[in-house]
Amino acid sequence: MTGVAIDEAVPPGPLAAWLAAHVPGAAGPVQVDQLSGGSSNLTFRVRDDANDWVLRRPPMGQVLATAHDVGREFRVQDRLSGSAVPVPAMVAACSDPSVIGAPFYLMETLDGVVYADTESVSHLSDADAASASNRLVDVLARLHAVDAGAAGLGDLGRPDGFLERQVGRWCTQWETAKQRDLPAIDAVAVRLRAALPATSASGIVHGDYSFNNTMWSREQPGEMLAVLDWEMATLGDPLTDLGMLVTYWGPVGELLWRNRDPQAHRAKAGFPGPDALIDRYARASGRALDDIDFYRVLATFKLAVIAEGAHARMAASGASPRRMATTAATVAELAEAALAQSAGL
Repeated sequence: MTGVAIDEAVPPGPLAAWLAAHVPGAAGPVQVDQLSGGSSNLTFRVRDDANDWVLRRPPMGQVLATAHDVGREFRVQDRLSGSAVPVPAMVAACSDPSVIGAPFYLMETLDGVVYADTESVSHLSDADAASASNRLVDVLARLHAVDAGAAGLGDLGRPDGFLERQVGRWCTQWETAKQRDLPAIDAVAVRLRAALPATSASGIVHGDYSFNNTMWSREQPGEMLAVLDWEMATLGDPLTDLGMLVTYWGPVGELLWRNRDPQAHRAKAGFPGPDALIDRYARASGRALDDIDFYRVLATFKLAVIAEGAHARMAASGASPRRMATTAATVAELAEAALAQSAGL
């Protein structure tokens, strides 16, 4: 976790004043502690004399143009409340950057666990691991079955031409963030454009769906409490979510998190393989998955670009040469992995 200066990221005085004016039941001065940080939206615990909340705000410094939209996060979760997709209860949102230096929102605090590393799943039995994996896939299928219009999210994105725009967008993001040329990225982009499948029936796309972005019950390990981190949510081809999930599940996921423990699902026999996840999603969603390889290549390509965005922020903030070098190597290896995957498109 990358720490930030609390007084700079979430100044307690201005936040408490805003809460007093906008949140019924706010009770005086607040204590702010960072829960997570890095290239995603920053997460903080905010407590006053009567309340315990979670606050989300964009990262400090340089960000990619369309990423880190906390207003989108708030709206999507608010509209999904009461649906078959578990989300935290939303409390309040602020679009005025003058309050703490950036837009932010507050949500309820959940007492759960994120299955992000080997330690977090050390207590799971094989049955628990299988149950959580199945629930992860089933909730994804439920999300993709939500009627976006009925949920008040019909304007969240433009499904027509979604895949073509996705490839174009991530190519543009690469040009914006890149610190050097990588021919493998250019070659993958050409192959993706040439292999675009017909878009499947549109739905709400999370954009970064995995164990890392879900929270689970401490008492019932196979019970999901909430899907988190909705900053990239949109309307489009839901199979991009499945492609990302199964990409995280294999060697690419381990490469991406090379500075952490190996991915949790690789640690226990109870976690099924990527093909089992794909089969379960096919049964739960009823969608045809003939072109799933395209979506897996696109996911690896996107992860390489996202990692390069983190690399760019490190360069701007003066990160250590060792950290910069490790991230640069990760980007290059992700690019080569995407190129190898794309050979069959």
